[in-house]
Amino acid sequence: MDIQKIENEALHLSRKERADLIQRLVLSLDTPTEEELRADWLAEAQLRAKELDNGSARAVPSEEVMRKARALLG
Repeated sequence: MDIQKIENEALHLSRKERADLIQRLVLSLDTPTEEELRADWLAEAQLRAKELDNGSARAVPSEEVMRKARALLG
């Protein structure tokens, strides 16, 4: 796709449409890729496993988590 053609077409949009387009483009730069998300989740899982193994964190049974969540909601 020709970047010059895209730019020319974008410049013919209304001011609001251009602002919306700019916002969408900027947000797309901040959105992590699927690979980055996968790497982040893996790093988090490894950190939590390490904390469980060394005793700096404790596992919480799902029943307890759900009970506390329900209490906060209701």
